[in-house]
Amino acid sequence: MPPAARGLVGFAHGSGSGRRSPRNQAVAHYLQGKGLGTLLFDLLTEEEERLESQTRHLRFNIPLLGERLIKATAWAGSQAVLQGLPIGYFGASTGAAAALVAAAELGDGIRAVVSRGGRPDLAGNALPKVKAATLLIVGGHDTQVIELNVKAHSALRCEKQLTIVPGATHLFEEPGALERVAQFAAEWFLEHLCTAKTVHP
Repeated sequence: MPPAARGLVGFAHGSGSGRRSPRNQAVAHYLQGKGLGTLLFDLLTEEEERLESQTRHLRFNIPLLGERLIKATAWAGSQAVLQGLPIGYFGASTGAAAALVAAAELGDGIRAVVSRGGRPDLAGNALPKVKAATLLIVGGHDTQVIELNVKAHSALRCEKQLTIVPGATHLFEEPGALERVAQFAAEWFLEHLCTAKTVHP
């Protein structure tokens, strides 16, 4: 939580990842520098993660991942230090689908969602129910995922935008690519999450 935080962004990581994801950590650090609090956590327990590494049976269980994110959001809302802060989500890979499912369930409780190289298409029937302003960011060389994002974008009925980062692949490992993602995400959250200019007590 930076001083005088203007909002809170919950991170939903992708399959095979976790709260220590260097990419999500980098984006979170950038958002903190822009006055946004961040919440990174594991969507699976240690035991589930151990089994998942062998069976891969949970990484595409979007209803389960979405429910975990909803519970984490409820926990955040119960913390005195976070009272009154508007909440948004940053989702990567399958975590983007979980973020959109949770946003659809929580309605006006979630103001903004950003997807990085995500699979928003996996949110399925939840997409038209999302009210949060949604930004989909995809690498220009991530051809298959671009197609899936275009389809998901057309299904969304909220304020929305699809942004392509030229020259970037799925993990945005190219020089400067992840920085562009962080900048786009910060601009989106500052515009759509912090419109009420809520100030951290």
